[in-house]
Amino acid sequence: MSTELAVLRDRLAYQGISLGLVALLASAALSLGNSLTGPAIAAAEARDLQASLAQVLPEGSYDNELLQDTVVVDQVTIYKARKDGAVTGAVFQMAARGYAGDIVVLMGVDAGGTLLGARVIKHQETPGLGDKIELAKSKWIRDFEGKSLEDPKPEKWAVRKDGGVFDQFAGATITPRAVVKAVKQGLDFYAAHRREITGG
Repeated sequence: MSTELAVLRDRLAYQGISLGLVALLASAALSLGNSLTGPAIAAAEARDLQASLAQVLPEGSYDNELLQDTVVVDQVTIYKARKDGAVTGAVFQMAARGYAGDIVVLMGVDAGGTLLGARVIKHQETPGLGDKIELAKSKWIRDFEGKSLEDPKPEKWAVRKDGGVFDQFAGATITPRAVVKAVKQGLDFYAAHRREITGG
């Protein structure tokens, strides 16, 4: 009986050591793969972000590298747009709760606080209904261009159903309501922190 126990103990020890070696090799392979692909993934993400930033700023309105000219204010990363050294605008993200989750809006604002452009970059809204907030599906998001805290007046920053100036979608009022809220919050944020953002 003791011989059988000794053999069983040896087998169990061997299996534990084998499992440990396999786990160690798998971890090493994953670490190596991550170190080899990490820089390429980071570069691709930077290119995507640069392209998104450019969508909400007029062409020729800046001559700096947006990704390298940032400031963080109240945990919001702001990408400064500069022309000949002077701040001409800022790009940042705001979010509001939609029907199925947070809707993240990337917005570009000129130095005076007028909205240059807005794009929904992340959402979980219902396909075919709430996804009309995407530029690829509808031009609706362009209705914000040129708007500011003075135009329309603060009480009109709402969908038409709530007495505001922005259209809603049939059967999907919650989604456009959330985008309007996010954009308005972004303009309020910029107005409250303009000096910190522009440096003036």
